[in-house]
This record gives sequence, structure tokens and C-alpha cells, in this order.
Amino acid sequence: MTISRTAFAFAAALAVLSPIRADAEEPGEADQSAELAKKLSNPVADLISVPMKLDWDTGIGPANADRELYVVQPVIPITLNEEWNVISRTIAPFINAESPVDGGKSTTGTGDILQSFFFSPKAPSASGWIWGVGPALSIPSASKDELGSGKWSLGPTFVVLKQEHGWTYGMLANQVWSIAGESDRSSVSSLFVQPFLSYTTHSFTTIGLNTESTYDWKTSQWTVPINLTVSQLVRIGKQPVSFLLGVREYVETPSGGPNWGLRFQVTLLFPKK
Repeated sequence: MTISRTAFAFAAALAVLSPIRADAEEPGEADQSAELAKKLSNPVADLISVPMKLDWDTGIGPANADRELYVVQPVIPITLNEEWNVISRTIAPFINAESPVDGGKSTTGTGDILQSFFFSPKAPSASGWIWGVGPALSIPSASKDELGSGKWSLGPTFVVLKQEHGWTYGMLANQVWSIAGESDRSSVSSLFVQPFLSYTTHSFTTIGLNTESTYDWKTSQWTVPINLTVSQLVRIGKQPVSFLLGVREYVETPSGGPNWGLRFQVTLLFPKK
């Protein structure tokens, strides 16, 4: 994907979202919206949210095939005591993939579910850092062999970030190893690394840059997409909702991997009363 195409797609995303503003907010709602916009950039915020995401990738294999990944990702904070929360983060995918070779058949179905729990202090550290650590479990829920590993996999996950002057920066990562599952399937050892940087404006628009990179230790292969996104927090009636558009370029993939893609995401927010 050329730089000019990336810039054009990002400009189109800005054009779509820029007219959407929270102009009709009542007194006090603007402060709440500012806090919600800040929490949206924090993976371990004390906020119930339900992101619903569509990732579309193209240029896969000799057929330049497309792939659509639909993800529902509920994030639920649970209070442990006055000082600690545990954040439940579930990633449930549904995949529709065209055949990467001419004349092949498309594959559609559910993928493996990733369930993470982050034990996180309610208050940032003295220097302003926010963090969480816990287990990540990959559940072999794929409806077809091509769409999942066939293995139960387990390992650690962590997130660390800082928020100041509208900026959010940090990293989320996990590493999972297969512990059980179908004996005729390959074992799993997979690393996920997501450094991120975003800026939120006074009108609750957030521009973000991240990479959602994976490394397969068994094949010594990286997959590295660079994501550029813009999101806008709005209210539909009293319901706060975030809309996100993004473009992505793959700078490293296995042979036959995608070239570039797009993202659309709607996130429902349920702040505490």
C-alpha cells in the first residue's frame, strides 16, 4: 500500500467522523465524555465496554484474496477490593476468508476465543503509570480446522501505559503455549505485542497509531500490521458510543500474507451511574 493511498484513506476517515460532535451535551455530560474518551484508550480502565470490530484485509496469496474478521470484544471490570480490579477481556472472532488460490473455496466460521484477565491497581503509580498483569487463555472454539489451532493454550499477559496532556502511550502483550488439545495438530508458541500511541482532542476525537504484531516461535515468522485510526465519541440519546475507522499496512507477513486492510469499529460504553 503506497503512502499516498494510506493518506487518502485516513483523510476519508477523518472526513466521515469530523462532523460528529457532542454539541448537544447537557451540563456535566461534557466532563463525563472527556473521562470516557480517556478511558477508551486504557485497556484496563474501570469501564464496561463492548467493542464490535470488522477488519478487512486484502492481497492474500496468488489470488489476491480478501479476508473479513468480525470480532466482539466485551471488556468487564470486576472490583476485588478498594485497591484492585480484575479486568476480563474476551476476544470472540468470526472469520470469512476467500481462497488464497484461484478456484479454491472460501472458508467461513468462528475462530479461537482468547480470554484474558488483568489484575490492575485502581490508582496509577506515583509516577502516573497504569498497569495490569494476569493470564491469557486461548480456547479452541474454531468451527473449522483452518480457522483455529485445535489447541488449548495458556500464558501470561500484561499491559502498561501512561496518560498525560491528552496523550496515551504504552504496550499490551501476551505469550501463549499449547497445553492440551488435538494430538494431530501442531503445538502452539505465539507472542503478541501491541505498542500503542494516541492523542485525544477536546472534542473527544482520538487519533491512534499501533501495531498488533504476532511472532510464531515454531515457524520463526512475524506478522506486523501498522494501524492508523481515528475515533469519535458521541452520544445517541443518553448512550455513549465510539465510532472508529482505520487503515492498516502489513510491513511483515508470512509468504502469501495480506498487503493492507481497513478497520471499522463501534464500541458501546456503559459507565457506572
